[in-house]
Amino acid sequence: MDFLFNLIKQYPVLALFLTVGLGFWLGKLHYKNFILGPVTAVLIIGILVGQMGISLSSQIQQIFFMLFLFSVGYSVGPQFFKSLKGMGLKQVFFAAIMSSLCFGSVYLMARWMSYGAGEAVGLFGGSQTCSSLMAVGSDAIGRLPEPESVKQTMLTLMPICYAVTYVFGTLGTVIMLSTVGPWFLGGLDKVKQQAADLEAQMSESSWKSDPVKVNALRTVAFRTFKVERPFFSDGHSVHTVEEYLRTLGKVLYIDRIRHSDGSIETATPDTIIQRGDTVVVWGRREYLVQNTGLLGPEINDENLLEFPVERIPVLVTSKKISGKTVGQLRKNQLMRGIAIEEVQKNDVSQDVTDELVIERGDTLVLVGRKEHLRDVSHRIGHLDVPTTKTDLMFLGIAIFVGGLLGVLPLMIGSISISFGLSGGSLIAGLVFGWARTRRPSIGFIPPSVLWILNNLGLNVFIAVIGINAGPTFVSGIQQLGWSLLGVGAIATLIPITLGLIMGKYIFKFNPAITLGCVAGSRTCTAALGAAQEAIGSTLPTIGYTVTYAVSNVLLVFWAILLVALL
Repeated sequence: MDFLFNLIKQYPVLALFLTVGLGFWLGKLHYKNFILGPVTAVLIIGILVGQMGISLSSQIQQIFFMLFLFSVGYSVGPQFFKSLKGMGLKQVFFAAIMSSLCFGSVYLMARWMSYGAGEAVGLFGGSQTCSSLMAVGSDAIGRLPEPESVKQTMLTLMPICYAVTYVFGTLGTVIMLSTVGPWFLGGLDKVKQQAADLEAQMSESSWKSDPVKVNALRTVAFRTFKVERPFFSDGHSVHTVEEYLRTLGKVLYIDRIRHSDGSIETATPDTIIQRGDTVVVWGRREYLVQNTGLLGPEINDENLLEFPVERIPVLVTSKKISGKTVGQLRKNQLMRGIAIEEVQKNDVSQDVTDELVIERGDTLVLVGRKEHLRDVSHRIGHLDVPTTKTDLMFLGIAIFVGGLLGVLPLMIGSISISFGLSGGSLIAGLVFGWARTRRPSIGFIPPSVLWILNNLGLNVFIAVIGINAGPTFVSGIQQLGWSLLGVGAIATLIPITLGLIMGKYIFKFNPAITLGCVAGSRTCTAALGAAQEAIGSTLPTIGYTVTYAVSNVLLVFWAILLVALL
């Protein structure tokens, strides 16, 4: 064991990976609705590992936290800016008020207990379950006009306060939103019924984002039919048949044909269909489920159906397309052999009807052969072919620009405030993430890469803090006293209680939405899961998304202000 300890002390980077690995393992353990979570677990393991007297460079934590904050901004950026208008505006106001209450409760507790900036930031991050405040606070403290010894003391006390208050910050929020919240909002049974009623009115299902599940609904279908109708005795062209189907209100296409002699041919508008042929007919499902006997009986011809088609999203940018209805676009000869599977407006899928108006900024999900799609997509807008590659040029320049702007000071009266490298990275993520939706040809970062940037970035930062604070952790607890637990609990419960009151009486949200809004405003995913399990509905996610995006931004700026005021 001594040999292992000496080896780790000789190569401290090993301690970093050990801390992250054990922290994620410990963070998975749970008891009923409570789970420690990787962030708190990594911090605890880091403090234990730090007892060996290991020290890691602060540059490591700065780099990884900039990656984390950029990924957060990039992920929530489009939703953040879209939430500033329309139906999400009420949730934006709710999140703004809630984040103010979170800040206010912490500030009052810090003043009451005469805490310095380090203790206050740790209390803020832990009691409000917002881990990102740790790095923002560290950055802000590092820029204070104080002696290095004073700043180092602040930075040492900060993770201690965070670790002590985070446990109740999470557990208290879970209990409030899974037990007390439903009771306060009308009782568990009533909340369940109201959630069920609202779900019945909505078409979107949260399970669609689960990679384990597949949708049984196939909007665009391919089927094979044996041509036996007397109409085809003398033969008819594919164009004639398709036009005939259109007169019946069926936008269907004929793709492949197996002739009676067994030969297979890819159909063109001039290809002749004879009685006895087998054809692949495809299009939107609603057109195929009716009048299937127009050609003949449906048969199973797997070999004929085995050919490649593509499904691609196209961002509408063409002025010629904008303003047209789906029905008008379908009648365009350029769309022959292409089905409009989905139309998304602001990332929300619409019912694809002939009367639906297509506007610039909408996304059309098109299905068809590659050769057809490439030509048409460029006439509509930008072809956004899915890929697993990350635009590293975009990533690097975005963080550079954000960090550069973040270190520039902003004067508010006599107080000089700057967002710092970390705050600048968050802003860069927000702006560049939103810009990606406007210019999708650049800046693509796959969801799996964002997951790595988010989780590894934050937890490496937390691991460095824990390891470096380890040697002084016990003395810090003795200095702060166990009263910190009670202070943290009060700072946790005040904004939650007021948030439930606001949601019920002021904003008049559906109770399930209120639970999600409170959880999102506190960026507490564990509480979201507990609330959903308690009421048997995924509806709180709707309230969580916008408020989580807004609070992630506002709480960072509140942390900068907290350091400036204290």
